[in-house]
Amino acid sequence: MEKKRNPWSWVPTLYFAEGIPYVVAATAFAVTMYHKLGISNAETAFFTSWIYFPWVIKPFWSPFVDVMKTKRWWILFTQLLIGIGLAAVAFVIPTSFFLQSSIAILWLVAFCSATHDISADGFYMLALDEGEQSLFVGIRSTFYRISMVVGQGFLIYLAGFLEEETQDIPFAWSITLLVTAALFFIFFLYHTVILPKPEGDKAVTTSNASNFFASFKSFFKKKEILLGIAFILLYRLGEAQLCKITVPFLQDPFDKGGLGLSTKDFGLIYGTIGVLALTIGGILGGIYISEKGLKKSIFPMMLWMNLPNLIYVLMSCFQPTDMWLITAGVAIEQFGYGFGFTAFMLYLIYVSQGEFKTSHYAICTGLMALGMMLPGMGAGWIQKIFGYQNFFIWACICTLPSFFLLHYLKIEDKFGKKE
Repeated sequence: MEKKRNPWSWVPTLYFAEGIPYVVAATAFAVTMYHKLGISNAETAFFTSWIYFPWVIKPFWSPFVDVMKTKRWWILFTQLLIGIGLAAVAFVIPTSFFLQSSIAILWLVAFCSATHDISADGFYMLALDEGEQSLFVGIRSTFYRISMVVGQGFLIYLAGFLEEETQDIPFAWSITLLVTAALFFIFFLYHTVILPKPEGDKAVTTSNASNFFASFKSFFKKKEILLGIAFILLYRLGEAQLCKITVPFLQDPFDKGGLGLSTKDFGLIYGTIGVLALTIGGILGGIYISEKGLKKSIFPMMLWMNLPNLIYVLMSCFQPTDMWLITAGVAIEQFGYGFGFTAFMLYLIYVSQGEFKTSHYAICTGLMALGMMLPGMGAGWIQKIFGYQNFFIWACICTLPSFFLLHYLKIEDKFGKKE
């Protein structure tokens, strides 16, 4: 029998590795990279939103992951492919066909990342007993958040530093991606040695995997589920568009309506301080819900999430140059997003209650990703037509449908409230 591995030796690195490719492929890193490489806001928003698709279909792909191989095998295989994929993007950036080829490769990296998510979460439950799962749930979340700081903060800052030192933007982003790829090759080698081999980590039978399809059918038989689906899709309608345009807005020069931040400043303000504010907002949101319950807290938390979007309307009007003022604006908006997003995640858990709660939650997260993907795809074209100021006003208007649907939602009084 294999000697039991100390979870501290692999849980932090596993969940750090889980977060990095998502940040690189689908969030501020990719948007910043394409913006700095001269791609228009419309194309950048469309293509980087399309990269969300693997997370949309993740619930439907998960049964096949269970059937084909062990969770450990999938973790190692996807980490190796992610490393190869990121290196491939680095090599195609200097070419004339980099946009089409890099998007295609990043889509494959995103698919590997979504598969890694499925495998890592399943492996976590197989390799740890219930007591250890409870003990390390905060640890895994913390290291996932650290990966966001590294991906949106340090890596973007590194690219900005290399831009200034070399005066060669494609070279700077290629080197940054090669550094990230090297990190994944290290993860692959390290986890090959250190990940435990739990006895229960085996490919499941097809009959067990087919239970998912029964749970999928039962999800759509839930009471008032169409209203719930609409609410999930529209909850972040404004934010889904905003997050694609705030990146170029903060970095575009003044004559284009932006704030003129350098890549380094953006990585520090948005990718580091902004992510920390987001994390603090999420923690305080959880505490607030535990005191009030979801039913009483969801409306004020939605206000906290959406009202700070007005900050971007003000910044687009006055185009401040004071770094502290810009930092404060970004931090407040990200704090509000983190605070309000906590209520959204708890609502997904509420909808998922019942016999197939794990599968139903996976379906809800797929709908959540779809709610980010579709609005984000058109955000760049809307901004191109309206300009930054009117676009941010439009994003604020897009928050209203979720408040309208909230009026009709029925949530149990005590759900989410600490006893």
